[in-house]
Amino acid sequence: MEAINIHEKYMHEALRFARRSIGSVEPNPAVAAVVVRADKVIGKGRHRRFGGAHAEVEAIKNCRKKGHTTEGATMYVTLEPCCHHGKTGPCTEAIIESGIAEVIIAAEDPSEHCRGKGIKQLKETGIKVAVGICEQQARLLNAGFFKFVETGRPWVILKWAQSIDGNISRTNCAENRWISGQKSREDVQGIRRRVQAIMVGVKTVIDDDPLLTARPARKQPLLRVVLDSNLKIPLDCRLLDTIKQAPVVIMTTIGAAETQPHKARQLTEMGAKVLAVPAAKTKCDIEAVLARLAEMGVQEVLIEGGVQVIASALQADITDEIITYIAPEVFGQTGRKNIAGAMQNLINPLRLKHIQIDQFGDDVRISGLVREII
Repeated sequence: MEAINIHEKYMHEALRFARRSIGSVEPNPAVAAVVVRADKVIGKGRHRRFGGAHAEVEAIKNCRKKGHTTEGATMYVTLEPCCHHGKTGPCTEAIIESGIAEVIIAAEDPSEHCRGKGIKQLKETGIKVAVGICEQQARLLNAGFFKFVETGRPWVILKWAQSIDGNISRTNCAENRWISGQKSREDVQGIRRRVQAIMVGVKTVIDDDPLLTARPARKQPLLRVVLDSNLKIPLDCRLLDTIKQAPVVIMTTIGAAETQPHKARQLTEMGAKVLAVPAAKTKCDIEAVLARLAEMGVQEVLIEGGVQVIASALQADITDEIITYIAPEVFGQTGRKNIAGAMQNLINPLRLKHIQIDQFGDDVRISGLVREII
């Protein structure tokens, strides 16, 4: 029991360190490693940016920088070390060469190039290996990565801001465009830097003319997706004006693409990608939309739509995570687009798992998962 508690102690430290990489490494998973000798951390490292050195290599370098030898030490790592040549060399080789005697791994990497191969390679060289310490926490940390690799479907985050009485907009938007405060909006930028695509409905584009970018800019362009079943998107909207900064994908129905080839051609000539999917009750089939995004390598998608898009996502049961910001205001008769409208057709009640409640300025953020992580 004592040994297990010690393993959990250091794995928790590695997981906390790995969390600092979220928003900088995607679509790679956030990974960290901690090196321990005689119940003392002698070095640690994390994957800091997409394409950069991996956590295990950074941890070994950190030990040497501090004047510690890794010979006979134990490494705690939040994901199975890679054993292939990618943007960097195999982490397993670095571990073997370092003389580390034991490797404790939170979760096996389900990627095709790994899937236990790294574990096997370490064991074959005589290194003691244990797998599964704090596995659920490790899968929670990189839930989008695990879902995409194991199912081929994107992790879907549903986000909105609302007043206490459930309104997501005011009658007079010009009076106060934002419901949430500055600190909440800064937090949203962090979520945007984590995902590969932001998706809204065309009504949001018409009403709010958003940019849908991550500020400060991400390490790679963020895909901006518009659900536009009838190709109503204005040609002078800011999304199309800024298309050189970040790509825009217009998801429309097959019928609209066939009946409005001129509009589709105009959008294509402006640089947008127009993709036609089957219709579901006159709207874009959201399952088909996600399938197309998966083909484009989108691992995590953030839905920031209005009531109609939120309702479609919930009714189709494609949502994995919900994040809502609640402002300390009651709009009363000045409010419109009540979020209750998105929930009224849900057959079964929805109770989130792994709840987090945080405060940003005067706002409260409630977030949680729709399904349990196993």
